[in-house]
Amino acid sequence: MRIIISPAKQMVEDHETAPHQGLPALIHRTQVLKEWICSLTYEEKKRLWRCSDSIATANEQRFAHMDLHEGLTPALLAFEGIQYKYMAPTIFEDAQLAYVQEHLRILSGFYGVLRPLDGVVPYRLEMQSKVLVQGHTNLYDFWGRLPYDEVMDSNRVLVNLASKEYSKVVERYLTPSDKCVTCVFGELKGERVVQKGVYVKMARGEMVRYMASVNAQAPEDLQSFSWSGYSFDEARSDATTYVFVRAIAK
Repeated sequence: MRIIISPAKQMVEDHETAPHQGLPALIHRTQVLKEWICSLTYEEKKRLWRCSDSIATANEQRFAHMDLHEGLTPALLAFEGIQYKYMAPTIFEDAQLAYVQEHLRILSGFYGVLRPLDGVVPYRLEMQSKVLVQGHTNLYDFWGRLPYDEVMDSNRVLVNLASKEYSKVVERYLTPSDKCVTCVFGELKGERVVQKGVYVKMARGEMVRYMASVNAQAPEDLQSFSWSGYSFDEARSDATTYVFVRAIAK
């Protein structure tokens, strides 16, 4: 079984907490993207990143001096943001770290797909970014089925904790023999399950930590998740969608 999650925009360098273990599997494609981005003018980079001048200037300098093989941070520690804060990988015990290294995969616009301990550098490139590289006009076509091939294991079972923007890069290659379970986290408003971005990110991070703590080996193991007031809603769930509803304090 494999688990997919999204990256985060915010990234840090951390060379102290834990060493990285190897390079990303698709780094040869990352090198292509890096060279293409470096070839762009400042205005083209800014449009690609859709950001302010201060962020564009900082990232232009970052790419100009980027070395994909030196000064690396384990991917799981490099990404910041709500999902990763609530996952809390810096306090993982050895067994939890071994679990995520085997089962968890981080999807990335720049790296394609990452194992938690793959060495990475900070970058800015979202999966929905428009690119013009090697005849491709978007990153979904640039990456093709490579992320899917890297993500799926021999069991052909996938737990989707990624946003639609990122899960799309894998989902469009799923076959009838694959089993994919998407987790939905929300609150009840009448009969509707309403998802709120911040709480969804928190729950996704906590679900990864929960799965690592119980050594989950099948999607059914997720149904006991009850952190932060969530509970599995069997009536609203089916074989491909697990719905978790959060109780709202009155």
